[in-house]
Amino acid sequence: MARKPSKTIPARSKAGAALTHIGASGEARMVDVSDKPATERLAVAEGRVIMTEATLELILSGNAKKGDVLGTARIAGIMAAKRTSELIPLCHPLALSKVTVDIGPDAKLPGCLVRASVKVTGPTGVEMEALTAVSVACLTIYDMIKAVERGVRIEGIHLVEKLGGKSGHYRA
Repeated sequence: MARKPSKTIPARSKAGAALTHIGASGEARMVDVSDKPATERLAVAEGRVIMTEATLELILSGNAKKGDVLGTARIAGIMAAKRTSELIPLCHPLALSKVTVDIGPDAKLPGCLVRASVKVTGPTGVEMEALTAVSVACLTIYDMIKAVERGVRIEGIHLVEKLGGKSGHYRA
C-alpha cells in the first residue's frame, strides 16, 4: 500500500520557531528549497584545539611525526566542507564557490584557533559546511598529535557569522 506524503507543516520548538527538518508527524525530512531564489550566501565558523605549550611548539617547529599538522588539517577541513551532505543526512549537496580554512596558533590558549569561511550562490545556506570544515580540521589536528598528547581538547565550535538568504545577517 502506498504511503501518503506527510503534511509539510513544520514542527515548532518550545520557543515557537519552526523546525524545518521535522514534518507534522515528527518524521525527519529534507527541506524543499526548489522555490527559494539563488542568492550569494556566506558562513563563517570557528573552534579551538587546546593543548600544552610543548605540543604547540612541536606543531610550529614542523617536527610532528605525521608531518605538516596545520597544512594537513587545512586540506581536511576543505575536503570536509565539500562532502558535508554525505556526512549530515538532511543537508543538500551544494556546489561551493569558495572554502577557506585558516588555522592560527594561539599561545594564550595554548593551542590553535581554526576558522572556516564557506561561500555559495544557491537556494540554501552553508552554515553546516562551515561547521563541518572546522570540526574535521580540529579532529585532524588531534589525530596528528595524539601520540604526543592524548589530553588535547576540542572546544567552542560555533557559527560566527552568516550572510544571505531570507533570514539575513547573523553574527554571534
